[in-house]
Amino acid sequence: MSSIECNTRSCTDLNLKSSLTQREERCRDIILRAGEIASKAFGQQAKTITLKGPQDYLTETDAAVEDFIRQELAASFPNDAVLGEESGGAEADITWVVDPIDGTANFARGIPHYCICIALVMHRRVELGVIYQPESKELYVARHGNGARRNGEAIRVSLPAPVEACTVELGWSTRIPSVDYLQVMENLLKAGLNVRRSACGALGLAWVADGRSDAYVELHMNPWDCLAGLLLVQEAGGVVNQALSGLPRIGAGPVLAATPELASAMMAASGISLAPFHDEPGLV
Repeated sequence: MSSIECNTRSCTDLNLKSSLTQREERCRDIILRAGEIASKAFGQQAKTITLKGPQDYLTETDAAVEDFIRQELAASFPNDAVLGEESGGAEADITWVVDPIDGTANFARGIPHYCICIALVMHRRVELGVIYQPESKELYVARHGNGARRNGEAIRVSLPAPVEACTVELGWSTRIPSVDYLQVMENLLKAGLNVRRSACGALGLAWVADGRSDAYVELHMNPWDCLAGLLLVQEAGGVVNQALSGLPRIGAGPVLAATPELASAMMAASGISLAPFHDEPGLV
C-alpha cells in the first residue's frame, strides 16, 4: 500500500470520526431537550390517548417529541434521513432511527419507566446509540468501538453468575402468537431464571448494558426500539443477535442480548441464534 493510499484512508477515518463526534454531541443536546417535552407532559391527568393496535398506545406527546427531534436533526444535518416510529421515513447512507417515546403504555398511565431512543446508522452500520430516561435523568450513550456510558460513566454487563441467580427480561409483541411467548417464558423458568417484564424494550436493553439485568429477549422488535440498545449491550461487553454492521436494511426481527456467560442458556430457551438475523422485507 502506498503512502498516498495510507494518507487517503487516514483522512477518511478522521473525517468519519469528526462527523460522528459532531453528530453525537448534537444528538445528546436534542435528546435532552426532547426529554423536557416528554417530562412536562408526563403524569398529566388529561392526555389524548389512542390505540394503534391491541395494547399499542399512542399519545399526543409521541408526535410532539418526534416532530421536535426531526426538526432539530433537519436543521443540523439536512442531508441525513430520519426513520421514525410515528412518521415513518426512508433509508439513506446516513439515517437517524427515532423512537420518540418507548414504553408509551407506561407513560400514558403515569408509570415513570419510559425513554426516548435514537440510533444513527451510517453506511449500513449502527454507529451511535442514545437512550434517555427523562424521569431518572439517565442518559445512555454508545458509539461503535468506543464503549458504553451512563451519564458519562463507563458501564459493563453484569459479572458471571449461576443461571439460578440471573434475572432476564422478556418483551412481547402482538405480531407474534401468544403461545410462542408462553413457551419461551416456560423455558426460561425451567432453566431457573428469574423473568421480569417492564414494558419498555429500549430500557430493557440498556439495563442489560449496565448490569441491572443479565439478558433481554423479544421475538419481534422494530428497529427504533432496539438498535440503540443493542449497540449499548455490545459496547458494554455483552453479546447480541445482530452484527450491527452490514445490515441488509433497517427492518424488524427477533432480539436477544445477554452476558457472554448466559448466551447459550438464552439461545436454548428462546430459539434465537446469536448469528445475525435476516430481517423481513421492507421497513416496518
